[in-house]
Amino acid sequence: MERRNRLLALHRLADVAAFATIVFFMVRTALAEASGDLAEIAAAKATIVVLLPLLIVAAIAAGVSGRRLAAGRPAGHTAGKLFRMKLIGANGLLVLVPAALFLDHAAGLAEIDVGFAVVQAIEFIAGAANIVLFAMQTRDGLRLAGRLPRTPID
Repeated sequence: MERRNRLLALHRLADVAAFATIVFFMVRTALAEASGDLAEIAAAKATIVVLLPLLIVAAIAAGVSGRRLAAGRPAGHTAGKLFRMKLIGANGLLVLVPAALFLDHAAGLAEIDVGFAVVQAIEFIAGAANIVLFAMQTRDGLRLAGRLPRTPID
């Protein structure tokens, strides 16, 4: 039981770290964009790229620990959490990381143009989707822990 408690603590910590990092990225970007200052936008994009490893490690830790906590053939909220974690990972690897790298490169060259704006919009939508998915993860985690009422899918 002690091992499960440590794994649960790691899972919670990793989930919070990943969620907070995504929120930080979005807020940092929004503030930089609102300033209209090219140097500020470039700094925001560079900060995101520097912190990407933190997000990647936290997301992987959340996924691996969640999979181990699920053990066996998951059903109900547990199955939903595992499915959403795959969506979060795919969104991150296929959309968010490439977008962050492109935007950092373009901002570093002061190429803030239509292409930059399109990729920025895609990144915002994908980031918002991951925030919603992480919020759903937390909700179902609280249900599984008995801190929220369970629903009929349990």
